[in-house]
Amino acid sequence: MKKKLLEIMRDKIRFKHYSIKTERVYLYWSKKYILFHNKKHPKLMGKVEIEEFLTHLAVHNQVSPATQNQAFNAILFLYREVLNISMEDENIQALRAQQKKHIPVVLSIDEVKQIILNMNGIYGLMLKLMYGCGL
Repeated sequence: MKKKLLEIMRDKIRFKHYSIKTERVYLYWSKKYILFHNKKHPKLMGKVEIEEFLTHLAVHNQVSPATQNQAFNAILFLYREVLNISMEDENIQALRAQQKKHIPVVLSIDEVKQIILNMNGIYGLMLKLMYGCGL
């Protein structure tokens, strides 16, 4: 009996001793990739289809950059380890998911003055020392 593609992939992942969570995630994204292209066999697809799928994830599904990278790594594993097709020289350029900007919360000058003026004794001294040292 001939094994299915995802069964072969599962065997390869287990042979390489990847975690069970990685196995589930890689199988999930590989299946999504194949279904996205109407069950077309990955051997018949390549750079263009991978870029289309990853761009779709970023634009329409609005996944995080980490999730998009996870899907990309799963697809690369599928090609490299299961199909024995190298994608290293393909220079895959998909629209990347936007990294969320972390904007730190900073007190205004007036807020800092109010805090310092309201602290007394040893705590006031510690606060002034920390503020003066940039802590």
